[in-house]
Amino acid sequence: MSNASMAAGGRAAPRPMTREEKKVILASSLGTVFEWYDFYLYGSLAAMIGAKFFSAFDVNTRSIFALLAFAAGFLVRPFGALVFGRLGDLIGRKQTFLMTILIMGLSTFFVGLLPDYNTIGWVAPVILIALRMAQGLALGGEYGGAAVYVAEHAPVGRRGFYTSWIQTTATLGLLLSLFVIVGLRIWMGEKAFADDFPLFFGLQGGWRIPFLGSIFLLAISVWIRLQMHESPAFQKMKAEGTQSKAPLSEAFGQWRNLKIVIIALTGLVIGQAVVWYTGQFYALFFLQAILKVDLLTANVLIAWSLIIGTGGFVLFGSLSDKIGRKPIILGGCLIAALTYFPLFKMMAETANPTYAKALETVKVEVSADASKCGSLFDPVGIRQFSEPCDIARRVLSSQAIKYTYTPAASGAPLKVTVNGTEVDYGAGLADFTKNITAASIAAGYPKADDAAKVKVSGFFAALGNAQALTIIAILTILVLYVTAVYGPIAAALVEFFPTRIRYTAMSLPYHIGNGWFGGLLPATSFAMVASTGDIYFGLWYPIGFALMTFVIGILLVPETKDRDIETYNYGR
Repeated sequence: MSNASMAAGGRAAPRPMTREEKKVILASSLGTVFEWYDFYLYGSLAAMIGAKFFSAFDVNTRSIFALLAFAAGFLVRPFGALVFGRLGDLIGRKQTFLMTILIMGLSTFFVGLLPDYNTIGWVAPVILIALRMAQGLALGGEYGGAAVYVAEHAPVGRRGFYTSWIQTTATLGLLLSLFVIVGLRIWMGEKAFADDFPLFFGLQGGWRIPFLGSIFLLAISVWIRLQMHESPAFQKMKAEGTQSKAPLSEAFGQWRNLKIVIIALTGLVIGQAVVWYTGQFYALFFLQAILKVDLLTANVLIAWSLIIGTGGFVLFGSLSDKIGRKPIILGGCLIAALTYFPLFKMMAETANPTYAKALETVKVEVSADASKCGSLFDPVGIRQFSEPCDIARRVLSSQAIKYTYTPAASGAPLKVTVNGTEVDYGAGLADFTKNITAASIAAGYPKADDAAKVKVSGFFAALGNAQALTIIAILTILVLYVTAVYGPIAAALVEFFPTRIRYTAMSLPYHIGNGWFGGLLPATSFAMVASTGDIYFGLWYPIGFALMTFVIGILLVPETKDRDIETYNYGR
C-alpha cells in the first residue's frame, strides 16, 4: 500500500482500508493487549509476590523489594527500545515484535512456575528480578513495533484513528489483568488464592494461575502475528535499498536526528506520560494509600472509569486526523494541569468525607532540631530512617495524616502535637504509631472501618451507590485526559521520523518518557507527600511536567498530521 497517492491541491487522498488491512491492524492490537496483560499482572500482585519471594525480610522491606522489582520493568524499557528498535529497522517490523511477544509471554509464564524463597532461597528473587527485566526489555520493543506497523499500514488521513486502537491496548490489558485476579480471588477465596490452592510440582497458590494462563494468550498472539505481513513502507524501503546500516548511530549520533528525539521527548511524551500515569495509576494509589479505600472498592471504581472512558482513545485519535496531533495532546496536558487539584480534592471529599473534614479541622504539628530532621524524599523506598523526627514524619505520612513542620532550637527534642496536645513518642516506631493513631482518631480522623468511607461489595454494586458513582465520574474525567494525550501520540511519533530509523528513533523517547517519568510517578509523588505532610503536594509532579511539555510543545513541536510518512526525510 502506498500513502503517496495525491489528491487535488497536492495532498494525499484519504481512502478506506481494505479488509486485509483491517485484519492486520486488529491482529496487531490484540497481540499488544496480551502483552500489556502480562506486564500488569506483576504490578497488581506485587504485595503478594513480595511475601513469597522476599520472605526473608520484614514486611516493610519485602514490600520495598517487590516494588523495586516492579520498577525494574520500567527502568529497562528504554534499553529494550534501543535493542529491538535497531532490529526493527534492520530486519523488519514483523519479525521484531514477534520476538518481543515471545520474550514477554515466556517470562510471564516462568514467573508462575518459579519456586518461592522458602523453597530455593535467594535464587528465587534473583530469577524473579531477571524475569521482570526481560518483560521490561520486551515491552520496550513491543510498543514501537506495533505503533510503526499499524501506522505504516494505515491509509492516508486515518493514521490517528487506526493507531489509536494500539493506544487502547494498555488500558484493556490492565482491565483484563484486574478482572482475572479479582475473579479468581472471589471464586477461590483469599486464602486459597494466596497460599493453599494446589497446582503441580509442589507449587501452590491461585495467584500463579494468571501467570501460567498467559501461555494460552501467548499461543494465540504468536499465531496471530505469524499470519501478518511486513509493513508496506519497510518493504518499499528494502526494495529500494535505502535501509539504514546503523540505525542507532544515525538516530542518536547525528544532531539533526537527535534534536528531533529530544523535542519529541520533552514537547510531547513526558507530558503525555505523567497525565497517563496520574489518571490510571496515581489515582488508584491515591484512593488506596491516602484515602484508605479498600482494595476491591478502589479497583472496581477504577475499572468502571476505564470502561467508560476507553472509547476516548479512538475519539481523540480520529479527531487528531482532522485538527492535528499537537493541539489535542498539548491541550490535554494544559487542562489536566489546571484541574488536578480541584478534582483530587473532590475525590477525597467524596470517597472519605470524615478524613477530608479532618484535614481541615485537625492541626498536627511537628517540631525538632532542624539538624535532626532530614529530607524524607525516598521515591524508590529503600532509605532507612533513624532520627525520631524522620521516623515520626514517616509514620504520619504512611497514615495520611496532614502535618506542618516547624524547626526548633538546636538540641530541642522532637515534639508532636495534635490540636495542641502533645503525643508521646515513646520508645520509637511502634509506640509512636500506636499513640498517634489513637490521638488522631480522638481528634477527628476516621477509624479504619468508618461507615462514611466509600465501599462497594461487587462490580455492579457500584452502579447503585451514589457515592461510588460520583467518584467514578471524577475518575472518568481523569481517564478522558489520558485518552486525549495518549490517543494521538503514536501517530505523532511515527510522523516525526523517516522510515529508515523510525522504529529506533520513536521507541526511545516514548519509553524514556513513559518508563521513567511516568513509571516512577506514583512512588515519587508519594515521596513528595511524605516530605511535606500535604496529601496534594505530589500532584505538582505531573502538573510541573505537563506544563513544561505544553510550553516546549507550543514553541518547538511541528504539526505532522499531513506528512507522507513513506517519503518524509526531514524535509528533503
